[in-house]
Amino acid sequence: MKSYIDLLKTPGVARILSAQLLARFPGGMLSLAYLLHIEHIFNSYGAAGLVLAATSVGQAVSGPVTSRWMGLWAIRPVLILTTSICALSMATIAFVPLPLVGYMIVGLIGGLSYPPIQPAVRTIYPKMVNSQQLTPLFSLDASAQEIIWIAGPVLVTFVSIQISTVLGIVMAMAFLIFGGAWFISSPEVGRVRIPRSKRRLGVVLARPPVLLATVVGFLLVGSCAAVEAGVVATFGEGGPVAGTVLALWAISSLAGGLLLGHIPVGPWALARRMIVVAVGCALAIFAWDFWSLSAALLVAGLCIAPALAVMFAIVSASVKFSDTAEAYGWVGTGQLIGAAIGSAVAGFLIDSAGAGGAFWTAAGFAAVGAIVPLVFRRAHPDLRGRDASPIPDTEPVPIQPS
Repeated sequence: MKSYIDLLKTPGVARILSAQLLARFPGGMLSLAYLLHIEHIFNSYGAAGLVLAATSVGQAVSGPVTSRWMGLWAIRPVLILTTSICALSMATIAFVPLPLVGYMIVGLIGGLSYPPIQPAVRTIYPKMVNSQQLTPLFSLDASAQEIIWIAGPVLVTFVSIQISTVLGIVMAMAFLIFGGAWFISSPEVGRVRIPRSKRRLGVVLARPPVLLATVVGFLLVGSCAAVEAGVVATFGEGGPVAGTVLALWAISSLAGGLLLGHIPVGPWALARRMIVVAVGCALAIFAWDFWSLSAALLVAGLCIAPALAVMFAIVSASVKFSDTAEAYGWVGTGQLIGAAIGSAVAGFLIDSAGAGGAFWTAAGFAAVGAIVPLVFRRAHPDLRGRDASPIPDTEPVPIQPS
């Protein structure tokens, strides 16, 4: 833990980590907030699913594009523009009566304008710490984001059900605005200027580590989405049991990220972590009650944050600084698509085979996620004793006064 304490003592790290975490909090709230609000209006989960699908499509499309914009217009202008439009879309869904198609269009606009906080902060990190601290910082970031998935759903569900679905969306919007403002106003955001990329959009995916991280991220998050569906199908939506199991799962991921974050990233790192996730998901297939399922997911969760941290590190070490934001945008898009497909496949199998079908789905996604880095091991850089910072661009990177 000493390495993390030293890391948080580095000027600006605790502030930027906290600010981006607060700004990204709607990521753990918005889906449930929209689900409950639209279902309440139309009395149909199908209608709510259409709005969520439109929002997710918008986010998946916009990730690499808005991330790349930060190299054209700087980080702050892009984040101010996207945060403003996204907040306006959330307010429209909360307060303006619309037909279903109208809500879908507004959801799509909100997804397209979702602020690229995650690519921004992971592009800034290498400029804040030395090379030895970068991999632990990625691990700390991946672990800390589990707080979003522990507290976010609990907060928005409680407020939406006990008080008002409108207030649930407004609460998510408040996190977006105030967290975004804190992050945007941070001096580190003003100091770092991302050089304009000279490559066409999408060319960065030709870098094997970026493609590997995108594919494995798709499979990992697809597995996680299937687990979530399986837990809810097993214990139902009404009681606290499903939420407790999911919270324990997220806490396991947070603990795993902190415990394994200091380990050097070798060429087998991603495969080893995904094998642990796959084993835990496979054990969940045979679980029969709260305790057995919780134990299985504690195993699976132990390497989720560590696997994400490895993906962030290999991407950082494999691309030029001008391409890092777009690269992380593609990784995020892969994860969003994985969440959508994992949920869809799990839902279909739950309908036909019961809750166990979701855990078969999760185990299948995770198993393929372990096989891919094994087969394509040469795409995985060995970062032991290496600097995980991005490859410097050939031209000077301007540093602006905050």
